Amino acid sequence: MPDTRLSPAYRALSLIEFAIGAAIVVGHNVFHVVPNEVPILVVLGIVSIRLREGSWAAIGLGRPKSWWRTIAIGLATAVIVVAMGQFVTEPLAAWLGLHHNKSAAMSLGLSKNDIWSLAKAFALTWTFAAFGEEIAYRRYLLGRAADLGDNTALAQWLGLAAVSVLFGIGHYYQGPAGMFETGCDGFMIGAAYLLCRRNLWVAVFAHGFIDTIAFAALFLGLAD
Repeated sequence: MPDTRLSPAYRALSLIEFAIGAAIVVGHNVFHVVPNEVPILVVLGIVSIRLREGSWAAIGLGRPKSWWRTIAIGLATAVIVVAMGQFVTEPLAAWLGLHHNKSAAMSLGLSKNDIWSLAKAFALTWTFAAFGEEIAYRRYLLGRAADLGDNTALAQWLGLAAVSVLFGIGHYYQGPAGMFETGCDGFMIGAAYLLCRRNLWVAVFAHGFIDTIAFAALFLGLAD
């Protein structure tokens, strides 16, 4: 049976990359001493994946066997995440006494019945958030965290937990409740990604649909 363990040097480099990525997330969102972390991590991630894993396909955005199935899984994941937020994570955050500062919609300037602000929010959702954050967090940082445990199934799930904390910190502007809820959302998106054999399209569609549902509800006056 071949030895699938990663070399100590490979794991050490992954640890350095993960630590740098975590520092960038905290440095931007908490201390505001570096630019927005998403574009930086996307560039670092693409370069790292290409050099260390050997191909562009390793990013996880190759053509899936079925687009319809992939989109359907992404949509189902989004519905589950939205429902869990409504009935579990948001009430739990309130029970814990956590407060919100502002929502993602507010940070984008989305207003009720303002079609132009909705169009802007959708454009940013399906580019910066759906693609950028998924490449940065679920593919790059999660991948490097999993490397530390030889990329075993357990290492991937532990890595997802760690990256979900960082994803929550990435929404520091939303306050403690927003960080908690977003971290939980990120864990669920990441779970779908791992269960679908690291098909990043599933995470991209799930993320995009989650924000689309939230922004559409606000626009229609169905949510605050």
